[in-house]
Amino acid sequence: MSFSSDEVNFLVYRYLQESGFTHSAYTFGIESHISQSNINGALVPPAALLNIIQKGLQYTEAEISLSEDGSEHPIEPLSLIDAVIPDVVAARQKQYAKAHAEKTAAAASSNNTNGDDSGICKLSNHVDAMDVDESIEIPSSRARVLRGHESEVFICAWNPTKDLLASGSGDSTARIWNLCDNNSTNSPNQLVLQHCIQRGGTEVPSNKDVTSLDWNCDGTYLATGSYDGFARIWTTDGRLFSTLGQHKGPIFALKWNKEGNYILSAGVDKTTIIWDASSGKCTQQFAFHNAPALDVDWQSNDSFASCSTDERIHVCKLGVDKPIKTFQGHTNEVNAIKWDPQGELLASCSDDMTLKIWSMKHDTCVHDLQAHQKEIYTIKWSPTGQGTNNPNMNLVLASASFDSTVRLWDVEKGVCKHTLTKHQEPVYSVAFSPDGKYLASGSFDKCVYIWSVQVSAFASD
Repeated sequence: MSFSSDEVNFLVYRYLQESGFTHSAYTFGIESHISQSNINGALVPPAALLNIIQKGLQYTEAEISLSEDGSEHPIEPLSLIDAVIPDVVAARQKQYAKAHAEKTAAAASSNNTNGDDSGICKLSNHVDAMDVDESIEIPSSRARVLRGHESEVFICAWNPTKDLLASGSGDSTARIWNLCDNNSTNSPNQLVLQHCIQRGGTEVPSNKDVTSLDWNCDGTYLATGSYDGFARIWTTDGRLFSTLGQHKGPIFALKWNKEGNYILSAGVDKTTIIWDASSGKCTQQFAFHNAPALDVDWQSNDSFASCSTDERIHVCKLGVDKPIKTFQGHTNEVNAIKWDPQGELLASCSDDMTLKIWSMKHDTCVHDLQAHQKEIYTIKWSPTGQGTNNPNMNLVLASASFDSTVRLWDVEKGVCKHTLTKHQEPVYSVAFSPDGKYLASGSFDKCVYIWSVQVSAFASD
């Protein structure tokens, strides 16, 4: 058996990407020269590093559980740290060898005296059943699988006016899937949007992840952002309309404004850029952050908010050469920001495990919401309340965390109303249905749950 440092570095790089540490993955990739390796990432399955570590852990446990006579005895699971400490492994081996010898001797003594075995400790594999709330599993016959990508799919977005779904992947492509055909037995038509760069006078695949995409308001154009540092605009028939090149490094977020004349992007180069969608030119670049910009969100057609690993949130306006407002209060990097449907309240979530609500009328946060036990990865407002198509329903804010839970917040009162706890791994994505009645959540546990946003459907805190 042999392996190289390049192989180890690549698996670590992929682990960071899959865990959502996008800027850490970028920095590690640069320092370890991932782009210069000969490894074909499309052939490496997701969670490869975790799988090989798990196999190593199981091998170590197997070594401990086997006696000299070849028999196997049950052991308590090892932690990963215990498994790499030789003294701990050796101590466990001695402990179980001694217990095995004593058990064998006791059994022999019992057989010789025809006594009962009440003195022998019996190991049980019994596990108490978990309480699971009533749920309905969607049968595979009602699910449609879209096959084509050759690596992880990071993001997807529905076209607002047509039955088209866009997806972005680590195979350096985005794809537009035509789902107008309701025949689930046939694979839907797909357009492959190959992200290429100029090298030696010719176009070659960038081999960089497509990690952000967004449709314009009328669904006629799709914008994509890539780790190759370029944003691109595509037509619904898969034609490349424009390439936007100004960032000096990966693009982490990208959004159209409501009017559809500007695109906003955020990058590892610490800047945010407003692009003219018709010309593909940079209209204004904002260099106010001290570290990579992670997310952006439009407040209006010409003003927006941005957040960064520098723990700050800036509100900027087209044509103004400094932030019109800066929010400070988070104590770790800010992962995501979202304006409410009316553009009055700004929600932010952070690695400091807090969710904060800001208003342009105040310099400090309106609410500091603390309930999650680990980093909060993303947030979404419900399409309800004043200024929406569902004005008679209360406004709700959903937050998804590495603590494997989703929480629903009453922002007006500043309290958590419900905690959704079925996921077993970090939750990376949440989305409300257009009518605000349902919430979908996706997790690293490979499950998607659809929740009814009704009081009776959840157990209140």
